[in-house]
Amino acid sequence: MTHDPQAQLVAERPVPGQPRPYEFPQTFRTTLDNGLKVIVTPMPGRELVAASLALRAGAADEPAAEGGATVLAARGLTEGTEVRDAIELTEAAERLGASLHAESGWDATSVGVDVPESRLGPALELLAEVVRRPSFPEAEVERIRDERLTDLIQAKADPRRRADEAFIGTIYAASSPYHRPSGGTAETVSGLGSAQLRDVHARGASPRRAALVVAGDVRHDAVVALARSLFGDWSGTDATPAGPIDDTAATDARVVRVVHRPGAVQSEIRIGHRGLPRRTPDYHAVSVMSAILGGLFNSRLNMNLREEKGYTYGASAGFDLRRARGPFTARAAVNTEVTVAAIGEFLTELDRIRDEPVTDTELKAARDFLVGVFPLRFETPGPVAGSLGGLFIHDLPDDELDRYRDAVEAVTAADVQRVAREHIRPEAAAIVVVGDHDQFGTALDDAGVGDVEVVRDDVDPAAG
Repeated sequence: MTHDPQAQLVAERPVPGQPRPYEFPQTFRTTLDNGLKVIVTPMPGRELVAASLALRAGAADEPAAEGGATVLAARGLTEGTEVRDAIELTEAAERLGASLHAESGWDATSVGVDVPESRLGPALELLAEVVRRPSFPEAEVERIRDERLTDLIQAKADPRRRADEAFIGTIYAASSPYHRPSGGTAETVSGLGSAQLRDVHARGASPRRAALVVAGDVRHDAVVALARSLFGDWSGTDATPAGPIDDTAATDARVVRVVHRPGAVQSEIRIGHRGLPRRTPDYHAVSVMSAILGGLFNSRLNMNLREEKGYTYGASAGFDLRRARGPFTARAAVNTEVTVAAIGEFLTELDRIRDEPVTDTELKAARDFLVGVFPLRFETPGPVAGSLGGLFIHDLPDDELDRYRDAVEAVTAADVQRVAREHIRPEAAAIVVVGDHDQFGTALDDAGVGDVEVVRDDVDPAAG
């Protein structure tokens, strides 16, 4: 009998263990008289506390003519207040050993501070000052506006970012804010000044659409007392709830669009359509299905396009779940000569996830991954505060995180196939490619995936 070292090595290869038990930390919720939610998660032993004020006001809520104002306003919050200029604000945070930051996206604006527990009170005072008394100095606003305009020029030259922009512009109607980047376009950003940023912040900064989330080695009653002293008299300027977001699709039919880049050695491919909101009852099944299709290294898309065909360094797919229906996108960068073949494999896998039940091995791997990494996300206060803020922003149940792992474990192969059939629609997908149309245009026409529209950018491909 011959000894086969390779077979023995494979036989002895470790396999994933069973996910360990985990319970999300106990969380306390209080609502102040002015409507502000105070959410506190005590985490004994975590001395670096994360505190965040989440506002249910994002780029999707701003007027189209002021596209990018919310994102710029978030950046401008830490550039000065009525009490301190930008340097003084930075120095005040540094004296506390604190990190003060603000950001905005489609759904929300968040102002946060990470600070040792012993200095939480003064740090929350700074946070309140930034939220309630920002000054948006004209000179600082001009600087961050010019930085954004420069970034937009770079984005147009970057094939990856250009593909993302062309894709959302293809799948959403012009009436939808999702039709454009959340940071705005050159046309809208160039007209933004201190007054516009001040107005967009004032419209969204209301305690009735805000939550103060604190996680770390803190006491619930102490945090609530601080919140009352710093925010109890805050009234804001707008009690109107955030209205519905226009997420109208541009079309329900197949669209093929090529952004021509002469001489490009790679093609950036995006395939997809309008997807789902975060508040979908299919959330857990969609999470498992997305992991199997394109969310894991051993996903169907990656194993096909990378491991089997060698077309790309990585292929992925997933849903961007927002307050309204964000995009479903499958993506990869491939060598120019395999552009059409790669598109064919993408479409094959999108059909297969709908038509063929997933295997027990695929299902177990996806569920075990999602269940296994869940506790790892919450080892420090920052992600805990961020996730609780997300529950508030999307108006999700308080027990959403507590029941996540059980809900994922309960997903069946039939559930995966059902949500794939309902929410993956290859026949209505936009196919967007940024690459050298001269090299693959004839083959793309011959493939018959749809009528091809060619867009020619005035951009030197070498700039990308």
